[in-house]
Amino acid sequence: MLKVENLTKLYGKFKAVDNISLNIKEGEIFGFVGPNGAGKTTTFKMIATLLRPTSGKIYLDGMEVNYKNLKKVRNEIGYMPDFFGVYDKLKVTEYMDFYSDIAGIYGEEKNRIIKDLLQLVDLTHKKEAYVDSLSRGMKQRLCLARCLIHNPKLLILDEPASGMDPRARIQMKEILRELKKMGKTIIISSHILPELSELCTNIGIIEGGKIVVNGPVEEIMYRAKSNNIIKLSVLEKKENCIKLLKEEPLVKSVIENGRDIEIEFDGEPLELSNLMKRMLNQNIPLISFKPLENNLEDIFMEVTRGDGE
Repeated sequence: MLKVENLTKLYGKFKAVDNISLNIKEGEIFGFVGPNGAGKTTTFKMIATLLRPTSGKIYLDGMEVNYKNLKKVRNEIGYMPDFFGVYDKLKVTEYMDFYSDIAGIYGEEKNRIIKDLLQLVDLTHKKEAYVDSLSRGMKQRLCLARCLIHNPKLLILDEPASGMDPRARIQMKEILRELKKMGKTIIISSHILPELSELCTNIGIIEGGKIVVNGPVEEIMYRAKSNNIIKLSVLEKKENCIKLLKEEPLVKSVIENGRDIEIEFDGEPLELSNLMKRMLNQNIPLISFKPLENNLEDIFMEVTRGDGE
């Protein structure tokens, strides 16, 4: 769906984006993570054709993006910037009507699209309200609805949940899941890292204009662990369980934590499965056996240096 090859943006001698390459498949939600100044917004603007790259190529649905086919490319893209203006003296329906006219959508089709989009972003009850009277979260959802007017295949959302309260973030997350079901491909940046890990199929971590980590969320989380921490509990025979675990060569440490036992396991998933089988064969009555996962914040702190601010 979207392919980026060696994308670079220079401002004088400063490299805002440094040789970035990405391959995002149709229907994915791709999370773009990085500290302030890392190059996220600059990358988004180049993909959205709002900023000309210094070098590199962008392909959208197999079509190379250039300044000869801007109209065709922009018809396939919905871009929501991190900071956007709204027309305060317009009502919600007037705001949507204005952007529908810009997109060349008129008459009954326009009325139907506006109705459907306001329903999608849960703003039907605010259709006669002035934009200036909306909460921050409502304005964000209205901007998202505006991005969808021309039914783009690719959505580029730069910090769409910025400044939202928890309830508004949950609403935005549900809308994005619904858009994924509709077949939209979504690139999203956010500082709310746990929500990205729940929402995204793939993530890329950028720092200093370079991609430092890129891939499926589950794979990145597994690769980021030097060892797996496993939490388990037993109904009885706790001492037997601890003795067995301490004899296992791949178990690096065993810690009692109340009724639970935590082990540091230096092995692959199959070896972990075999360990559980051996415990069951020794009649150890396991109640639970669960790896403790790193979260996206842990991985972000591990792979970035923190000099992007």
